[in-house]
Amino acid sequence: MPQIHFQIEWPDGIRETCYSPSLVIKNYFTANQSYPLDDFVSRARTALMIASERVKAKYGVPCRLALGQLERIEHQALQYQETSTLKPEVKILQFIE
Repeated sequence: MPQIHFQIEWPDGIRETCYSPSLVIKNYFTANQSYPLDDFVSRARTALMIASERVKAKYGVPCRLALGQLERIEHQALQYQETSTLKPEVKILQFIE
C-alpha cells in the first residue's frame, strides 16, 4: 500500500510533516493551498479514516499510525480554535512520496 507524507503549516507558522498510509489524502488536499482550520480538520479526518479502513481491509486491523496522526491533528487544531479570534488557516505545503 503506497504511503505518503504531507507537510503542513499551522496558523502560527509552525511546520509539521504528517503521515497517511494511503494516497487518498491527495483527493482531499492540494499542495500550496490554505484551508480554514475547521475545513482542514474535517478533510483530514475523512481522508485518514478512509486510509485506515483501507489498511484494515488489506491487513485486518486499522492503521494505528493514521489514527494517531488524526488524533495529533485534532489536538493541535483545538489549540488554535481556543486562542484565535481570527479565522485560522492551515496550508498544505507539499506532498512527499
